[in-house]
Amino acid sequence: MKVIKLGGSLLNSPVSMLACLNHIPRLNEKIVVVCGGGMFADTIRHAQQSYLFNDVVAHEMAILAMQQTALLCQSLNTQYSLCYDIADLSTALLKTNNVIWSPSINNINAAKLPATWELSSDSLAAWLADTLGAKALIVVKSCQIDSSLPLQLLEKQGIIDKNFSYFVNKAPTQYTILSMEDFLEK
Repeated sequence: MKVIKLGGSLLNSPVSMLACLNHIPRLNEKIVVVCGGGMFADTIRHAQQSYLFNDVVAHEMAILAMQQTALLCQSLNTQYSLCYDIADLSTALLKTNNVIWSPSINNINAAKLPATWELSSDSLAAWLADTLGAKALIVVKSCQIDSSLPLQLLEKQGIIDKNFSYFVNKAPTQYTILSMEDFLEK
């Protein structure tokens, strides 16, 4: 089983997100898709600046943004099952090859993950891959990626969040960070 994280910025072009969603079933593997919050998360960032609510509230709202993206993506390609609870993912994968994880705030809070913008859906995908014992994590971004760059530089450039290396370095899961174009060539 693999975890594929689709960057929320892929929502900026409906064709991009749809192309990725349509490509994944062609891989003919058990796949759990994690969707970034994209424009929904951006709205929360702006709201936090205006209303000054704390990072715990913003974090929970960002999880809801990921849920919104998951619902949107599942509606774009109904080959995918939608799964909310981590405990149900293995069962869902027995019924279908392609599942979109719509993260539960309760699952995330139970894992005691930090409530900060420095932990994005990238790190949540890495955490999920480790939790599920996935054989690989593929992170798909809308920008071009120089795969020869070390994680620390990708973090510094804002391509992945500042906690991503922590999660992938502690897990045995192999990871790859790809541009959408490179992913679609696989």
